[in-house]
Amino acid sequence: MSFYSYKNANAECSPGVVKGNILTGLNQRVCIQVKNVYDSCLSQQQLDDEKVVVSNIVPVLPGCDGGAKACSCTCEGNRCTCSCPACGGGISHQEAVENAENSPCPLPQPCGQWTFESCRSSTTAGRISNLSIERMCDRPQFARVRCTVSVPVDVLFVDQRCQEWMGQTMVNVEKDVLLCIPDDSIIPFTLESLVSAICVSGSYIGNCTFEITICVTVVLKVLAEVDIMVPTYGFCQVPPCEEFAENVCDEFFSLPLFPQSSCAFEEVEACGCGGTNSSTAAVGQTNYACGTTSPVQGCCTCSNCGTTCASSCGKLCPRCGCTMTSVS
Repeated sequence: MSFYSYKNANAECSPGVVKGNILTGLNQRVCIQVKNVYDSCLSQQQLDDEKVVVSNIVPVLPGCDGGAKACSCTCEGNRCTCSCPACGGGISHQEAVENAENSPCPLPQPCGQWTFESCRSSTTAGRISNLSIERMCDRPQFARVRCTVSVPVDVLFVDQRCQEWMGQTMVNVEKDVLLCIPDDSIIPFTLESLVSAICVSGSYIGNCTFEITICVTVVLKVLAEVDIMVPTYGFCQVPPCEEFAENVCDEFFSLPLFPQSSCAFEEVEACGCGGTNSSTAAVGQTNYACGTTSPVQGCCTCSNCGTTCASSCGKLCPRCGCTMTSVS
């Protein structure tokens, strides 16, 4: 299973929304190594009639799996970075190259007039060049940052025989912005860019060149690798992996064994539990356990459906069968 499996949905050791006092359980100060973001800014613009030259052109061929695309993962050491295609998502240049390399047939060549289809950024990491940082005397900690951010773009087009092709290009964006720059230190700061782009329209003008209108988003970040002290709830309790299987009976088996009486539940709410349907309950009345006449201390609320009932906490909710938790 995972942190977010339905079996762990209400586990206190799982990441997620904190219910109750957020400070409860903070019992450690931990030093962690992270990239600290000192400053960041976002820029969005439309580039009209941008001329780009396409290279590394490969045919878009169906894969050996019949077109069903799995996640594309790049692994280095014990770390893997994966990109999974969304439903209806297009093919990437890397996938087109892999399909062409695995094709048993001779690869075709682009023929005749090319027709533009679409283009979009191939990665979220932009390339920064021509960087210039000029500190400002009248504004301490600020600097004028000038650079060229190159956005890698995949261009999809078809030739005269209706064969699809994909090539790579770069869209360059000039930036001249003000950013808060930290003081000099032994560990230097760095400048990184987060990019995304998608084409609105385009046309082929010859010699592997397209004229496109493209929407570009660029986020510049001033970063440094630092050791920082943070409060924690302790180490994560990692649940065991859940092997994939068609466990069609799990949802059925999670139901309570016997049917619960909603009528009995409504009577208990009227005895002063202050539940979701007990707006007429009198303040200060004695709480009674569900279905009994025995006084109990406090009310319990279902962690799933929000039903409130005077019952021993830790038991199952009479309405949905989930665990009851104490609220008073």
